[in-house]
Amino acid sequence: MYEDSWYSFVPEFQHRTAPSASQTTGHRRKESLLQQPNGAIEHADNANSLPALFEDQDRDKSPPEPTLSRRAKSYSDFYDIVRAHLAGHSPKKRRKRRRNDRSWEALAVPESVAARLPGEEESHGDALEQELLRASQQEYLLYEDELAMTERHLQSLIADADSALKVLESLGQSFRAVDEQTSSFQAQCDGLLTKQRRLEALADSMSNDLSYYAYLEPITRRLNAPGAGRLVDGSEFTKILSTLDSCTDFMATNPSYRDAETYLARYQALLTKALHLLEVGFTNHLNKVSAEISRQIAATQSESARHALAYGRFEEIVLESYFLVPNLQTVVRNAYDQDGQPSSDPKAEIYANTASNLFHSYWAARERDLKPIIQHDLDTFKTEAKESIETAARNYVKQCFESSHNEASLFRKIFSIEAQYSTDPRSAYAVLKSHQRSVLTGTNVTPIASNLQAVLQSSDLQTICNFVGWITNEYLLLDYDEEETPFTSRCRELTARLLSEHLWTFTDGFFDVEISKRITKAAVPPEALKIGPVSNGDIASNAFPPIKRALELLVMFDQSMPKERCQRNSPVVFKIVKESIASLHRAEARIKSTKNGTDPDLFMVKNLLTLKNELMTLEIGDMRSNHTPAASLGAAGLQHFAQIWDTLRLPQNLLGGFLSSAFGSLSTYIPTRIPGSSLWSRSGASTPVVPGITPGGGGEMMHDASEQLDEALRQSIYGFTRRWAGVLNEARGGAGAGAGGATKLGGKNLAKVERELDEMLERAFGGQPEVVGKLKEAIQIEAQAQVQAAMGQGQGQKRSVVTRV
Repeated sequence: MYEDSWYSFVPEFQHRTAPSASQTTGHRRKESLLQQPNGAIEHADNANSLPALFEDQDRDKSPPEPTLSRRAKSYSDFYDIVRAHLAGHSPKKRRKRRRNDRSWEALAVPESVAARLPGEEESHGDALEQELLRASQQEYLLYEDELAMTERHLQSLIADADSALKVLESLGQSFRAVDEQTSSFQAQCDGLLTKQRRLEALADSMSNDLSYYAYLEPITRRLNAPGAGRLVDGSEFTKILSTLDSCTDFMATNPSYRDAETYLARYQALLTKALHLLEVGFTNHLNKVSAEISRQIAATQSESARHALAYGRFEEIVLESYFLVPNLQTVVRNAYDQDGQPSSDPKAEIYANTASNLFHSYWAARERDLKPIIQHDLDTFKTEAKESIETAARNYVKQCFESSHNEASLFRKIFSIEAQYSTDPRSAYAVLKSHQRSVLTGTNVTPIASNLQAVLQSSDLQTICNFVGWITNEYLLLDYDEEETPFTSRCRELTARLLSEHLWTFTDGFFDVEISKRITKAAVPPEALKIGPVSNGDIASNAFPPIKRALELLVMFDQSMPKERCQRNSPVVFKIVKESIASLHRAEARIKSTKNGTDPDLFMVKNLLTLKNELMTLEIGDMRSNHTPAASLGAAGLQHFAQIWDTLRLPQNLLGGFLSSAFGSLSTYIPTRIPGSSLWSRSGASTPVVPGITPGGGGEMMHDASEQLDEALRQSIYGFTRRWAGVLNEARGGAGAGAGGATKLGGKNLAKVERELDEMLERAFGGQPEVVGKLKEAIQIEAQAQVQAAMGQGQGQKRSVVTRV
């Protein structure tokens, strides 16, 4: 921090030892307090020294040897040395001063003697004292010099700053004066600059607009050159397309420019030519690849080798081009987005046409390459179908789904789009679907459906239902325990399209044929019109044969179709129920005409209840059961009879007056019973209601099969209970039933009639005591209602038995 010359103020004396004098025994002289031992810095006291004694001056008149402090290496070390020095000697100074003062008092010399002392001795002591004082205060003098130098520098800086401020002030005044004098000139300059910028912008705009006109000639020369076909395999082809797009957009958005329409047409023609070059180049490239791949596939007989050549090797060779495939992907992406949806750009139609041609060329080449593989798979499928159609169909579907996934993956790598399902006719999905070929395109499932239908056409309905149910449960229904992969997602999509577009319609056609054959046009022998006993507790064992077949068809349809197709909007379910009801009505008419001993109303109740119970068991329609659906046709019986009975609101709930409190209130759902009428109708008319025909006879078909079944069941139950209530009243002895009054039954007594009724119900509903009990209860209630009605007519009281709420 400081120069060495700053510390050279104190002269360097050689260290020496003070001479020792011999001490006398009488008076011993003390050593001079001004003398310092060599190397003892902590005992030196240079600041306050006493005058020399006379005897010391006589003996040695030279000044004592000073002791130098250690030179400080830095500013901080210097302060540390000074503090240590002062802290170590300050107490001793005070004690020495007191002792020295006492010494001076003891050794005081009279003034007379002091006046006689030599003068040089006194001046010599003062000079020495001053020199020692300066030596001890050297460090403070250095601080004083440093502060003085700093002060001079600060004063110089202040003076320079004052002069600079004065100069700046004068310059500011000069600039303000110049600004005031040149304001008009500055305004003129600003105007000129604004005009210059406007002219520059106008010139740039004109230059930019003229550039769209300048692109025509060079692009025309390049596209019409002899080697223009090589452009599609280079990096400049994309630049040409983007330039043509920009020029076309400019001319289309500025039709007022000179010759804009002419240039627009020419640019569009050049764009079409460029895209045609791409089509030709890609087709030639595919032909080269196809020639090599097809030859290798035909030469091998290994299925794994064929698969590797058809997909792995084909992909490798096609993607070996320099820029042909990237240019191809650019064109396709200008027409469609990543999911195959059409682009909103006005030029997308031109690119979409080119993309369609590229797709056509690609699938034509793939069909040539895969023709041996497709034919081999089809021959294998037909061979396996001779042994088991269902097993062969399952294997063929698995194989086709795997091939379709591979084709879709290869298509995505080449064209850089994923053709998702879409109903838009401009989408890539619609374009690919329109290319009906024998090869699976990833979106075209027609080849699978055609081959399956050709083989399944010769099988029976059960086999078709088993296969459709398998493919629905295997691929369409999502299993939440497994994570959905791209392959499973594509299989679900293909399955949904295969079923909805082909197999469901195909299966419905088989059901229509079976319904017409086994229900509508079924031959019914006379013994089938009788109700036999129930066997093995199966309520359907003694059902009408067409109804049995209807139950079988319902079970097959439910097992092969998802629940959404089994609801009330299913045409197959509606036709099964409708034709079953019609078949029962035809059988009822034959029973009434032949009088074979079968109760026609009980015959209808028996078969309609069986059909209704099966519909609820399978959860078909809007009806839902709290029970587990039956696994097969041989269920224990009428599991849902209580629910059916409550829904129908049978006659015991339709009585007014004294029975209303016992059986609950009425509902608008319940049809009105008119006394004297043989049937119920929702309008209250006495005309019989034929299922499928409106009460007014308009011939309009009822669209709800469940309501048709409920209506027919109500009519049959009421007809059965009303007639047998009259029989019981006659057996009891003269109570009339019906509008025509009562007729005696001769020798038939009440016990015999009740026994006959029990036998009839037990034969029809053996093992179903609930059904028998409800029907007998309804008959008794109806009998009481008839008695009350007869009594009211006899008393001249004209009132309605049932009122509609």
